[in-house]
Amino acid sequence: MHQGALAYQKTAQQTASPRNLEAALLARFASQLQQIRDTWPERMDELDGVLNKNRKVWSIFVSAVTKDDHPLPAPVRQNVANLGIFVMGQTYELMAAPRPEKLDALININRQISAGLRGANS
Repeated sequence: MHQGALAYQKTAQQTASPRNLEAALLARFASQLQQIRDTWPERMDELDGVLNKNRKVWSIFVSAVTKDDHPLPAPVRQNVANLGIFVMGQTYELMAAPRPEKLDALININRQISAGLRGANS
């Protein structure tokens, strides 16, 4: 059964739209950050790894929306870039001085953007 689930997941990833993949990644990292927050400090050793993965995704978003040929309207691109800059700042703050309540902003941003990306596909 486990192999069947992995095969389904791989097929779903290959056929999912880029927006759905982005939404799924953001939701996954929000969930992982929430789990770390909920079990603080026991799972604190996982924090840097999840933060780095989340930061990489946001770096890709910022890089994409700052290209002149990106199809989103300029104000939306600017908002995404600003959110990305905020996420980077929060990430570095958390790495320097970890505190569970500092995770709330990243969790909420990821959830909101994930929901928005999914809503845009409807």
